[in-house]
Amino acid sequence: MTMSSSVSGVSFDTDEETALILSALEEFIEREVEPLEAELGETWSNPRKRHEDDGRLVDEVVDAMGELRRKSAEAGFYAMNLPEEVGGEGVSNVTWYRAVKHVASTGPGLTECVLAGPEGPKPLLAQADREQIETYLKPTVRGETSTAFAQTEPGVGSDSPNMKTTAEKDGDEWVINGTKQWITNAPYADFVQLFARTTPQSEAGRYGGITCFIVEADEYEITALNNAVGAVGRQGELTLDDVRVPETRVLGTVDRAFYDAMEFLSLGRLEIGAQSVGHAEFLLDRAVEYANEREAFGESIGSFQGISHKIAEGRAKSYAADAAGLRLAWQTERGDSAIEASSIVKYLATNVLYDVAEDVVGIHGGNGLAEENPFMSELQTARLLRIVEGTDEIQLNTIAKRMGVE
Repeated sequence: MTMSSSVSGVSFDTDEETALILSALEEFIEREVEPLEAELGETWSNPRKRHEDDGRLVDEVVDAMGELRRKSAEAGFYAMNLPEEVGGEGVSNVTWYRAVKHVASTGPGLTECVLAGPEGPKPLLAQADREQIETYLKPTVRGETSTAFAQTEPGVGSDSPNMKTTAEKDGDEWVINGTKQWITNAPYADFVQLFARTTPQSEAGRYGGITCFIVEADEYEITALNNAVGAVGRQGELTLDDVRVPETRVLGTVDRAFYDAMEFLSLGRLEIGAQSVGHAEFLLDRAVEYANEREAFGESIGSFQGISHKIAEGRAKSYAADAAGLRLAWQTERGDSAIEASSIVKYLATNVLYDVAEDVVGIHGGNGLAEENPFMSELQTARLLRIVEGTDEIQLNTIAKRMGVE
């Protein structure tokens, strides 16, 4: 009996289209990203020169990031997971997973701008109606504008349905009041997708009564930069004081935004899983190089089991996380909700990256702490990724509930 390479539709092969995309991404990074990083020099590589005194990214860096997004969009990469009718390429979730992981495996840098992140178009924005598509979605797909997902609030955190931000209907307008915090790309966004309670919980239930609005940058105030370690200058607090937006800026269905966001939650966690595995692979490659080159007591440090076992354990963990990520990508492509699987991938992959980053810092010894090396920066990124899109504890709660633990 001959066995096919795909069993019941599951295959770990990289299809020809995906292989071509990954190859083209490498060429794009070599042609566009690396020269721009070299041109910026220490303005990019030195954190103290990359930021203003308050933490905000300097204009040269912001401009460079925008330039790369536009060039990536022109090359067909930036938002290639979105449908063709809005300017994307309609690639599968499996291809998108592989692409995000592949770019992350090149290490930290301006490569983060090559594929759409929190500042780019996501499936929630793809719910835009005809006018919103032309005004907000398509320019963001082209990398000409950027956005932010404004849900988190002070004092609320993971308990987002208890948000305090409200929107009250007044004729053909909605009047919004409230504060959002830790909003990635808020200091630079052209508009935000902002969640507000439009019907009290007592009437709509815990998850009902929340609506998403498109709010433009000149309509809210950035009241603080939230300079989280690993994301300095990237996140901000925004305040809305009697901000009026027209009915035409409701994104999706009134009172249904939380349910809409939950539908796309698995895709967000899939991307974080891909990033985590990619960064782990980058770090492990650096560790192998160093372990073979660095000598102590007359031999390479890789010959010591204390070093080689850490690298081997990291490889085993990243291998497992990658397999879980590919399975999640396949499930979401089939249209499965994959709530449990996405929590597993998010928890597993981010913790794998954290463990690998911690070990690789140690393997490099004093060099692991040096500012000119990326290892501490990667460790900070790893810790950050364990919090965004739901903390470790939230993921474990979800997994336990799906298993039937009350």
